[in-house]
Amino acid sequence: MHHRKTMSAVAVVAASALLLTGCFASGSGQSTDSSGDGRIKLAMLQPPRSGLSPFSDDAFKLSRWSTAETLVNLDEDGDARPALATEWKRVSGTTWELTIRQGVTFHDGSALTAEAAVNTLTRATKASPKPRILDGVELTAKAEGGKVLVTTGQPDPLVPQRLSSPQLAILAPSAYGADGKVNPVGTGSGPYKLVNVNGTTTATLDRYDGYWGEKAKAAGIDASFVPDGTARAAAIRSGQAHIVEAVPVSQAALLDKETVTEVPMPRTNTLYLNTKSGPFTDPGLRAAARAAINAEEIVKGVYEGRADVAKGLLGPALPWAAAGRKELTDRTVAADPKGAAITLATFSDRAELPEVASVLQQQLERAGFKVQQVVREYAHIEQDALAGKFDAFILSRATVLDSGDPVAYMKSDFTCDGSFNIAQLCDQNVDKAVDKATAIEAGDQRRAAILEAEAAVLRTDAAIPMLHERVIQGDATSVVDSARDPRERLLITAATRLK
Repeated sequence: MHHRKTMSAVAVVAASALLLTGCFASGSGQSTDSSGDGRIKLAMLQPPRSGLSPFSDDAFKLSRWSTAETLVNLDEDGDARPALATEWKRVSGTTWELTIRQGVTFHDGSALTAEAAVNTLTRATKASPKPRILDGVELTAKAEGGKVLVTTGQPDPLVPQRLSSPQLAILAPSAYGADGKVNPVGTGSGPYKLVNVNGTTTATLDRYDGYWGEKAKAAGIDASFVPDGTARAAAIRSGQAHIVEAVPVSQAALLDKETVTEVPMPRTNTLYLNTKSGPFTDPGLRAAARAAINAEEIVKGVYEGRADVAKGLLGPALPWAAAGRKELTDRTVAADPKGAAITLATFSDRAELPEVASVLQQQLERAGFKVQQVVREYAHIEQDALAGKFDAFILSRATVLDSGDPVAYMKSDFTCDGSFNIAQLCDQNVDKAVDKATAIEAGDQRRAAILEAEAAVLRTDAAIPMLHERVIQGDATSVVDSARDPRERLLITAATRLK
């Protein structure tokens, strides 16, 4: 069992606070804890990777800063709600019509129009690489009668949900260059205007007083990019930051409890078992592996209690899953492993996973398996995992992608033609259940079909969900109304302020 040395960790925190003071943004205005409209100091996990292009993962930074907005938002259940579009309807099997909100101006002073929205969507389809929400999707957009018409190559009941992706945030036409580059500085429509980006170090945003909705209560945001987790935790302790993304598990216990919030994430740590070759082609041995795993031991020991024991593939970040899930019946009976030799692999990029592998090895060996571990960096192990070269693979996997819907994850990971099928699973019942869910409109019936598909996957024991991760957010006691968003789309909203 892994035990962390608290006293040495405290010393590292203190040293980091001293050494990394210069890494934090000073901002364009005065920052204060005592003024309700003061500037919010934010320490973020990752620096921009693509110059804050909204067509990349950097889009989630623009969304979390409330500077770029989408046509559609999602509620807690993943249902579509109005944003820059006030309403939408399906006008044919493949075409949706959206009504654009009136009275919206971009930060450069230009007006939001149907043509501006179409410009963004069209450029997204031509971007290289395309936003991942458009992977495998043929989408075109045109303006007609002040409306936006979005057409897909195949009927797609999730078009509104797709349009909620931060990678399809609508920017002013001035944001888009002839060279294909996108500049989000001063071209969003949210309550905060991005005014400066200092490479991969800092970004500065000011309140936008021309915002169409509720005006921001804080004067601005001074964001710093601080990849070192110890330094981010130290920033809360020292007052260098008011809000901190992704506090490491090892640092959370060192912070004042009032400054720590744990947010369930739609991310599951799962043991994938190779159903095509090796010992786990035997359903009885897969059932034996399932019976051997004690997820509670992993949560308590490796995650220090800061995770949730899995009851299924979908966790507490999707409240409807627990509410609608039925107890599984007709499970395969566990066979005696009789010393069956297996390779158990994972990757080192996520610090907890090698520890999880060590605990799992002990549990599986107690059950009668003989286990050999393989641990590499993800870039050096993914290809072998997808090729089925391991008997078992531990993966931390997002269960809802940019549409906020888990069907794409189930299709890619567990169907015969899935592009990320580490378990090499090809089961007629699973494919049928996933196809059924795919075709249903968003809402309660689709969610019920998704849970049927989850049950079909679990009955195969090709995937054994162990735990659901939480993201740990740090908020100074002076912060009011920061967002705790499982999808990590929101962080600072118009309502966020300092006491």
